[in-house]
Amino acid sequence: MARTPRSGIIGPGFIGEVHARAVRAAGGVLAAVAGHDPKSSEAAAARLLARRAAASAEELVDSDDVDVVHICTPNHLHAPLAERAMAAGKHVICEKPLATDLAGARRLAELAGAAATVAAVPFVYRFYPTVRDARGRVRRGDAGALRLLHGSYLQDWLSRLEDHNWRVDASLGGGSRAFGDIGVHWCDVVEFTTGHRIVRLTARMMSIERARSTEDAATVMFETDQGALGSVVVSQVSPGRKNRLWFSLDGAEASVQFDQELPDALWVGGREQNALIHRGAGSSTGEAARYNVVPAGHPQGYLDCFTAFVADVYAAAAGDPPDGLPTFADGLRAAVITDAVLTSARGVGWVPVPG
Repeated sequence: MARTPRSGIIGPGFIGEVHARAVRAAGGVLAAVAGHDPKSSEAAAARLLARRAAASAEELVDSDDVDVVHICTPNHLHAPLAERAMAAGKHVICEKPLATDLAGARRLAELAGAAATVAAVPFVYRFYPTVRDARGRVRRGDAGALRLLHGSYLQDWLSRLEDHNWRVDASLGGGSRAFGDIGVHWCDVVEFTTGHRIVRLTARMMSIERARSTEDAATVMFETDQGALGSVVVSQVSPGRKNRLWFSLDGAEASVQFDQELPDALWVGGREQNALIHRGAGSSTGEAARYNVVPAGHPQGYLDCFTAFVADVYAAAAGDPPDGLPTFADGLRAAVITDAVLTSARGVGWVPVPG
């Protein structure tokens, strides 16, 4: 893809607008936008500064003026649109989950593996420089052998009974909401940072009394392929917590902690002293350098991560895939873990997590 990348966004809601801003910041152009009807498409094209409004999602996928299709729709539409986009020879960025069931996610991952184009999933928390620094420190052996991986991902936007969203409906969002929506982000960033893979888990879920609701919170305990134990608490009903993805990687020599609500510093703890390592500090590992795009002392946040992700997709589409780009294989991994969590929460207890 030698020319300026031309992106088309299907689903111009909150996350679609985030994609649109990242497209422009990453050096692409927003060629087209498709909403749920022509009127919404026209309004979105004006709001997001797209070149045109697409007649439909299908027309956008098939059009010659779009190189990269961004799928930002409700979850039940992800699989058919992603499959159509790959069949049309387009690069694809699909929000998670890839599909509302494991079989659908597996089919998409297989199709992506056989395709000549790039198929990526926005696991964007990988793109914080402090997360890359944590990964570099773990790889370098600073923490020693990791023993305990633990943390939480907490939000509050559904904490009241009257709160509602299409994600609450399993027919639109899939069988898991809190874990499938945000818990998979925690698992992805922790597996990415540590190099460990979750191989066994047990889970419990909780729902408040909301009609047709999927789970509002979940707790998961797990074991990894390298002998560590772990746990995570996931909630969309924790008042005061807006988007607190927090993890601690506790090793034989040191602990490394990251907090998404305070992402410009990494906490490193030891027996003799603790250190707060600011983004861009001289002691940061080389893994962080590529993503340090704002001078130290100036906050770098979520949208910067999204921009870095889209830029890496463009680089991969041009034939130079950067290390750590989350692909449909990672989207399948999220579906595998979600399926295991749902199975365990039905009262099965400890269950294996394949692959």
